[in-house]
Amino acid sequence: MKVERNLPIVRERKLAILKGDAELCEQQKKAGKLLARERIALLLDAASFVELDVLNADAGVVTGYGLVDGNPVYVYAQDFTVKGGSVGMDHARKVQKVMDLAEKTGAPVVALLDTAGARLDEGIDAMNAYALMAGRASSLSGVVPQIAVVLGQCGGIASAIAGMSDFTIMSKNGALFVNGPQVVSAAAGKEIDMQALAAGEASMKSGVAQLVADTDEEAIALARKLAGILPANNLDEVIGESLDDVNRELTDLNAIDAVEDVRGILRAIADDNDIVELSEGFAASMVTALGKIGGSTVGFIANQPGKDEGRITVYGAKKASRFASFCDAFSIPVVTVVDSMGMKVSTAPQGELARAGAQLMYALTDASNVRIALIAGNAVGMAYAAMASRASSDMVYAWPGAVISAVTPKIAVQLNCAEELKVADDPAARRAELEEQYMADVADGVNAARKGYVDDVIEPAQTRQILAAALEMLSGKRETKPAKKHGNMPL
Repeated sequence: MKVERNLPIVRERKLAILKGDAELCEQQKKAGKLLARERIALLLDAASFVELDVLNADAGVVTGYGLVDGNPVYVYAQDFTVKGGSVGMDHARKVQKVMDLAEKTGAPVVALLDTAGARLDEGIDAMNAYALMAGRASSLSGVVPQIAVVLGQCGGIASAIAGMSDFTIMSKNGALFVNGPQVVSAAAGKEIDMQALAAGEASMKSGVAQLVADTDEEAIALARKLAGILPANNLDEVIGESLDDVNRELTDLNAIDAVEDVRGILRAIADDNDIVELSEGFAASMVTALGKIGGSTVGFIANQPGKDEGRITVYGAKKASRFASFCDAFSIPVVTVVDSMGMKVSTAPQGELARAGAQLMYALTDASNVRIALIAGNAVGMAYAAMASRASSDMVYAWPGAVISAVTPKIAVQLNCAEELKVADDPAARRAELEEQYMADVADGVNAARKGYVDDVIEPAQTRQILAAALEMLSGKRETKPAKKHGNMPL
C-alpha cells in the first residue's frame, strides 16, 4: 500500500472522529457541558495537546499529553458522546497507557470524568477494566500527583477511582456517588434527588471533594492552578521566584488579641496573599491549604478557633491526616498553625475520637518532609503533641501569650487545687490567681522556649520572614527511617 493513496482515508477518519456525532454533541451542549476535547483544550496551554490513540474512538475516552504553564501533564477525558463515556477494556487500555507514560516521565495525571458507568455489554471484562484502572491509580499514588475533575456522572466503581486521586474537583454538572438516587430512594422509602445525594456541595461535605466550582470552565481552571502549584513528581521540587518580599512585615498581626479566622493569617503569610483552600466545606475546625512562601510550595494545616469550640474533631483530624500524608509523599513542607484546646469533648464512646487523634499523630510524626509549627494561641493536649511537638516538627515558633499545656489553665487548677479552692474566702478570686500563676509558671510559651521545646517566641509581624528563613535552612533536610515496607496507620 502506498502512503499517498491511504493518507486521505486516515485524514477522513480522524476528521470524523474529531467532529463527533452532531446530535449527541448538541445534547451535551444543551446540558451545559463541554465536549471532551474542549475540556482538554481549556486545561492545557494553547496548541500543546498531543492526542494518543485517536483512531480508537469507540473506547469513549480521549487521552494524551500537553503542557500546563509550560510543564508536561498527562490527561484523559471521558467522552459522554461516545456510548456515554462508558468504561470497557479499550477504555481502560487507553487510560493505562497515559498512566504508564506519566510514571516513566514523572508528570502529573489529570482525569476529566464524565461516564455512564461500566460498558454492560462487556460483562466481567468491564468490571476488570475498572479494576485495572484502579490498580494503576493506586500504584501511581505518591509517585505523581493525580487530579480528578468530575464534570458529569461518576457513579459506582468510578467514584472510588475519583476518590483515589490526590484531589477531586467538581463542577455543578458533576455527580459523585456509589448508589444512585433510585437505589437510595428505594432503600430509604422516600425521594432523594441527585443534588442532595451526589452533587458538589454534598461531596464537599462528605469529604470526598476538595474543591467545587459552578461551571466546567471554573473547575478546569482550578485543576490548572493545582497542577501549576504542585511538584511534577515525588523527586521534583517546586522552587520558583517570587516578587513578594519574604521579609514583608505583617504589622496587622501584632494587633491580634485572639485569632478569629486563621485563613487571614495563612493569606498574610503566603506569597501575594494567595492560598488554595482545600475541603473548605468539610470539617471546618481544621483548615488545609496550599500556598507559596518565597516561591516554594508549602502545605498549611491550621486550627480554626471559631469552629467546634476550637477543638479537633474526628473529621478534622482525618482531613489533616490525609493532607499531611500527601505533602509528605511529595516532600512538600508543612506549616502547622496551632490554636486549639485539644480534642473535642464528647459523651459518646471515645474509640473513634481516639483513633482519629492517633491518625493525626501518626501522619505528622511519621512524615519525613520539612515541618514547621507556629503556635498562634492555645496548644493544648493532642493539639500540641500532634501538631507542634518536637516529634512532629523540625522547628517550633510561638507568638507571645501562647498557651502550651496538657490541659487548659482552668482545668489544671480544677484538678490540682480543688481542696484549696474549697477553703478559700473568695473561691472565684483565688481561682483567677491560680490560673494566672499556672499560665506564668507552667503553660506560657516563654517557659517552653526556656526548656527548648519552642525555638523562639516571635513577633507576629515577623512571622513570614522567620518561616521563610526556616524553610530555606531546612531545604537540605535528610532523614533516614528504619527499614520497613510501610507503617500501619491506625485507620
